[in-house]
Amino acid sequence: MRVGEVKRSTSETGIDLSINLDGSGTSQVDSGVPFLNHMLDLLARHALVDLTLRAEGDTEVDDHHTVEDIGICLGHSIKQALGDKKGVARYGHAVVPMDEALVLVAIDLSGRSCLAYEVNLTSPRVGSFDTELVEEFLRALVTNSGLTMHVKMLAGKNVHHIIEAIFKGLGRALRAACALDPRETGIPSTKGML
Repeated sequence: MRVGEVKRSTSETGIDLSINLDGSGTSQVDSGVPFLNHMLDLLARHALVDLTLRAEGDTEVDDHHTVEDIGICLGHSIKQALGDKKGVARYGHAVVPMDEALVLVAIDLSGRSCLAYEVNLTSPRVGSFDTELVEEFLRALVTNSGLTMHVKMLAGKNVHHIIEAIFKGLGRALRAACALDPRETGIPSTKGML
């Protein structure tokens, strides 16, 4: 089983997170940020990973530290679970519709952290959730996992739908990239490492 577990404790947050890349899409998520709980449940379901998260943070200030630190921990846990990446498909992409919204997410398990984020969220909030935290979460995830990720909004007006399409797309792309390819016997790179 490809499993990653991370515990992180700072003066701002306390996080306990585990992921099983060979799971069935179950999640037990308590981030302290209700909208993020919903998005992480979607991510786990569409990636077919098992995700367990318990986080406490200084949400009385705002959700920024908690959301970013969860991204950090998720990135570390994915990197740990992938190990040397032997036998993985490496690349994954998805174009996900959510009603009027359409989002493309493409990832490469390259070992080189890069986020290209082309999304125009026209509302600063969905409920009490600060929408600029979507990019912060993704940047923390990419930086700490070594992923290259492109997120491009192709259509959309409803901000909730756009964000939901991003997380579902991330799940589907991650599922494809982390899948074990029966024809791949080594590291999928001419360099011999990722």
